[in-house]
Amino acid sequence: MKKGYIQVYTGDGKGKTTAAIGLAIRGAGAGMRVLIAQFLKAMDTSELNILNKIDNISVMRYATAKKFVWDMSDEEKVNLKNEMQKLLGDTVKFAKDNSCDIVIFDELLGAYNGGFVSEEEILELIESKPDSCEYVITGRQAPDWLIDKAHLVSSTEAVKHYMDSGVTARKGIEF
Repeated sequence: MKKGYIQVYTGDGKGKTTAAIGLAIRGAGAGMRVLIAQFLKAMDTSELNILNKIDNISVMRYATAKKFVWDMSDEEKVNLKNEMQKLLGDTVKFAKDNSCDIVIFDELLGAYNGGFVSEEEILELIESKPDSCEYVITGRQAPDWLIDKAHLVSSTEAVKHYMDSGVTARKGIEF
């Protein structure tokens, strides 16, 4: 790839991670090397079963907590912040060492909005992006400064969701 851009998938609707994984599969199908770093995700999800079988897709995730941030103790939040900091640094290093064509920072905005990574760290990440690498950042509430830096921003809108009527997350659909 001659020129890589910065994409942001944001909004309150469902499908940000799904869209990013679709792009990863498309890139892998074109022979590209893809890295997916999943922030704030520790539970097994169905997409891992297939992604781990695709040779040119690597998945990194360091979160060990199996509960939502709002249910964590202060100590657990400190541990999670340390894990997210390590994941961010290791992602950048792995991407550079392995000449990745696409790097997906899945739920990086959740880590940012939760105070686990800073604006400065994300700006540094963007500024150090290799020219030929595509970066994709997902999560709710993309801040204006990130939207300004991005080349493409897609927003999902929650118009209607069956979870509002009590349907719980379903394996293979939501996880």
